[in-house]
Amino acid sequence: MSRIYPNIVPENNLRLPDALTIKHGPAPLLSKFVLEGDKAARAMGIRLHLRHDWDELVYLNKGEVVKGNWFPVINTFNPAYCNLNPENSYWISGESEDGEIIVTQAGRIHYWPDTSLEEEAREMFYARQASGKTCIVTAPAAKLITGVVYCAGAHWVRPDYRGHRLSHLIPRIARAYGLTRWPLDWAMALVAPILVEKGVTAGYGYKNVSYSIFYPGSLWGDLEVGVAYLGAAEAYRDLSAFLRAELATFESDRGFASSPRRILGQSVTNASSSPAFHGSNNLS
Repeated sequence: MSRIYPNIVPENNLRLPDALTIKHGPAPLLSKFVLEGDKAARAMGIRLHLRHDWDELVYLNKGEVVKGNWFPVINTFNPAYCNLNPENSYWISGESEDGEIIVTQAGRIHYWPDTSLEEEAREMFYARQASGKTCIVTAPAAKLITGVVYCAGAHWVRPDYRGHRLSHLIPRIARAYGLTRWPLDWAMALVAPILVEKGVTAGYGYKNVSYSIFYPGSLWGDLEVGVAYLGAAEAYRDLSAFLRAELATFESDRGFASSPRRILGQSVTNASSSPAFHGSNNLS
């Protein structure tokens, strides 16, 4: 069972900069990344909020599933099945000027000082529905992922806001926030192989992928996922490189949100034919 690492809990639904208190990691890098990332989002007409009202995320997810824009979130991020609370989890909503949620990203912190992803993969995925479920772990990295672990998921971008690199920016902002609040040893996500093949996982900033974890007979079918992961030092290097090379270029997307591309005749763009655990139209 995952323990809770002590941390400072902000109020629900604060603007992201107001929720930022740096307790861990390199403060100059992390503070600059979160603030500059928030600035870039604002230049695109998006306001970022730090939240732990998980029922609201599930409500949003259900509505978008009906529209064909998203897959159901896995149990890891559903409070009906998982012990989600403000001490061990958060999600970020990106909202338009009229208050509509157009992008999300969730993070769950697992404290595994005496265990690892290899032992926890089944319960992490199925949570309270784990009894009787099968999980086969062959990914070598699963043995290494232990300690304080950030698990990312529930990343979604509304179809008319896709194609503007939000899937590069928002996962990194969420990961940077997690690094400020907990002494993370690892950051990880479960990803469908097709996302790795298409370079989507690399776009999120994950440099390593280890195969595989199998969830046969799950609600989402017979699943094979890879473990995308970064050690803490790798995560800092990725943020630093992104800050130097790419973050400033988001200014070129200024104003796109005032006239977003409207999708005519289809409900989803850039959609994979198979469910993806971490992406714009994903399960997680």
